Amino acid sequence: MIKYRKATLLDIPAMQILVKPEIESGVILKRDNDEVATNIRSYHLAFDDERLVGFCALHIHTMTLAEVRSLIVDISVRGTGVGSNLIKIALEEAKALGLKEVLSLTYQQAFFEHLDFKEIPKESLPEHKIWADCINCKHFPICNEVSLIHSI
Repeated sequence: MIKYRKATLLDIPAMQILVKPEIESGVILKRDNDEVATNIRSYHLAFDDERLVGFCALHIHTMTLAEVRSLIVDISVRGTGVGSNLIKIALEEAKALGLKEVLSLTYQQAFFEHLDFKEIPKESLPEHKIWADCINCKHFPICNEVSLIHSI
């Protein structure tokens, strides 16, 4: 049975192991231990017994806009609802915080559309998003990710 909880600093090594293949393939941006630690309260984790099988973060950009980032699900449990549940947890948190919209930059457009995210032009992204995160991507400036938004 999959259980979900907020991350702690002690989870960081397991998080880095789980996300490593996706970082190497360029699907997820590398975030060092200190950056993860600084944002640890943003992360929700999924466990199958004691084994970490997924996580994602809800990163707040403005008083009305947040972003789902670093969504990762272990290949052994993909297709079982873990990713959807992590996104739903993030959306519930966004609503509780009073946010109006949640952004996603992804290669998995259909997955997010299934969760009521709608495609938006990349030009509508906040400029600080591009210069704070995207510039660190190995694919920048040729980006194949799709920008999507979910209204709360």
